[in-house]
Amino acid sequence: MYIKYLNILILFLVLIGCRKDNPYKNLTTEYVIIVVIDGPRYSETWGDPNHTNIPYQSALTSQGVLFTNFLNTGVTSTTPGHTSILTGVNQTIDNNGLELPANPSLFQLWRKENSTAANKAWLICSKDKLAVLANCEDTDWNNQYMPSTNCGIGGLGLGTGYRDDSTTFAATLTILSEDHPNLTLINFREPDYSGHQANWNAYILGINQTDTYVAQLWEFIQNDPIYKNKTTLLITNDHGRHSPGVADEFVGHGDNCEGCQKVSLLALGPDFKGGRTVTKSYEQVDIASTVAYMLKFKLPKSEGEIMRELFE
Repeated sequence: MYIKYLNILILFLVLIGCRKDNPYKNLTTEYVIIVVIDGPRYSETWGDPNHTNIPYQSALTSQGVLFTNFLNTGVTSTTPGHTSILTGVNQTIDNNGLELPANPSLFQLWRKENSTAANKAWLICSKDKLAVLANCEDTDWNNQYMPSTNCGIGGLGLGTGYRDDSTTFAATLTILSEDHPNLTLINFREPDYSGHQANWNAYILGINQTDTYVAQLWEFIQNDPIYKNKTTLLITNDHGRHSPGVADEFVGHGDNCEGCQKVSLLALGPDFKGGRTVTKSYEQVDIASTVAYMLKFKLPKSEGEIMRELFE
């Protein structure tokens, strides 16, 4: 009898210990939307103490968690940056959309885990070349469990050309309203597009415009009966731009200078206590691991870690 009660006591203590070691198991997030604002330099966004060009995101920090030491430690270009975010692996990959990622994406892994239709995972991008992110080279995953895509002009993908972000935003609202996907990535081409044109005013305007889209997207989420209180919104960048005095400065990017590597992450959602700033260094690959954790599926090849400070 003594041994029986002792075993019960040990089991009880083990269960209590597990609860303490795993305070994140009761997450309420069912939907994740990742917004990638293409190519702003940190000095024109969160690095500006007044946040002049991102007033709406600045206001949203009271509801979310801001990461101020968030990095692209891989290749600081568009397709490689997005690949890191979606696969959890830093890969040197063709930037023109002519090479598939080596590893399966969050979309493919999530769809297989949940046996869901393609319209429950969406890739929505202003840049047509990013349609390549829907698939991968891995023979176990190639052409399987791919998400729905709406990329480039007409939403038709590679070879159609870049489209205006206003078109992408309109497509996003339509897709979210009609399909309510559980996992979505949205790419806005600005301010990268105008930066490459060496047009400073248009570059700044691009930062302003995408800031407005983010605010309107969060408002949509909060007013949608399906998404409200069940959706995590992650707002980040694929890369920055050259630091002052480096190469062609804000016009270009692609090296490991601080301006190119330092990006940002603002996380909003029902599982986070708002108004907090995280200074610990994290990387793009950590987004993939964290999303997989929130949506409760495995990402076996990820180089990233779960950003546990989000849930504290």
